[in-house]
Amino acid sequence: MFGRLLTRTLATAARGVSLPSLQSTTFKSAVVSTNIIQTNTLHSTSSCFSAHVPLTQKQVEARIKLVIGCFDKVKKNEFSMDDDLFKDLGLDSLDHVELVCAIEEEFNFEIPDGISDQFKTPRDIFQFICDKEDVFH
Repeated sequence: MFGRLLTRTLATAARGVSLPSLQSTTFKSAVVSTNIIQTNTLHSTSSCFSAHVPLTQKQVEARIKLVIGCFDKVKKNEFSMDDDLFKDLGLDSLDHVELVCAIEEEFNFEIPDGISDQFKTPRDIFQFICDKEDVFH
């Protein structure tokens, strides 16, 4: 009985000693490989952990116009912020969903479906983003 207990204790202790040495070997090789990868992704990593730059209303409006202007149905410089997305710009319901997804990607946050359904003009999108992001004048 005492022999089995001693054997288990020694086996557990041996596993505890060999496991960290194995982990440190793996860790060192992982560090080397991440250092190689890190040079390529250093900028994106720092942007994930840093505070975002505050937006101005002009920047938000320009970015919204840029996203909307990317749609084939919309002429880039021939629409205003008060044009109706469906009547004036000719977007359909699928385009509306794609527009919301593009806006989410552009501003890096999710827009709830109930709110996105209320977007009738680019100005509505503008107001939502300005309220959500605390945009400066």
